[in-house]
Amino acid sequence: MPFSDYRNALVTGASSGIGAAVVERLRGEGLAVHAVARSADALNALAARTGCFAHPMDVTDLAAMTTLTKAVAFDILVNNAGVDRPKPFLNADADDIDLLVDVNLRAVLHLCRMVVPGMVARDCGHVINVSSIAAAYNFGGNSTYHATKAAISMLSRQLRIDAFGRRVRVTEICPGRVATDIFAHVHGDSPATYEKYIRGFELPEAADIADAIAFAIAAPRAVNIGHMEITPTLQVPGGLSTARPADASTPDPH
Repeated sequence: MPFSDYRNALVTGASSGIGAAVVERLRGEGLAVHAVARSADALNALAARTGCFAHPMDVTDLAAMTTLTKAVAFDILVNNAGVDRPKPFLNADADDIDLLVDVNLRAVLHLCRMVVPGMVARDCGHVINVSSIAAAYNFGGNSTYHATKAAISMLSRQLRIDAFGRRVRVTEICPGRVATDIFAHVHGDSPATYEKYIRGFELPEAADIADAIAFAIAAPRAVNIGHMEITPTLQVPGGLSTARPADASTPDPH
């Protein structure tokens, strides 16, 4: 549907990176954009720059998010907020598990619960769930993150079934490595982090992901773009690793 079919958008995790880029992109299309993030200073700077509505709050604050979603009829919902605490699952902390489930999954479920019924009633809406290639591919030290993103992937598919017969579109965006400050948030804001994850790589920028989201939203009314996997050209997921047994001296009985 053209952007003119929509009026109000809600973007979470909006203070930086992909979220801020999406806010800027949607504001450029003339939408009223409500930006949610914990960082009040960054969010207020974004509002001053783009004219978005700043809501400094945590997506896990159910009461605050309920108040916001009751006050505004959202045509576009961009679930972008996410956290990670990479660690081998055998050493996982209970608090880390709870945090990832609360932010990456529970908050998304509640926002969809509160926003999607209105879209169905109006026969118009678009849900963008920013997931990750971690929803489909495995890499070490991120078991809880993988689990939450895989759940978002299935939720995205299921929402289309639940809204069947109405013009409610759902798109799952699965980025690979993107040149944002997420690595500094997760691994520490240091030159070593930049050197390991950013410097010297050819990576998509946050604005590239925002453009992809805008492309999905602006697709013709009869078109639902359900899944977009966006990785650097020089990044490939997967691979095959085979380990020897811990006691490699044991003779093969065959």
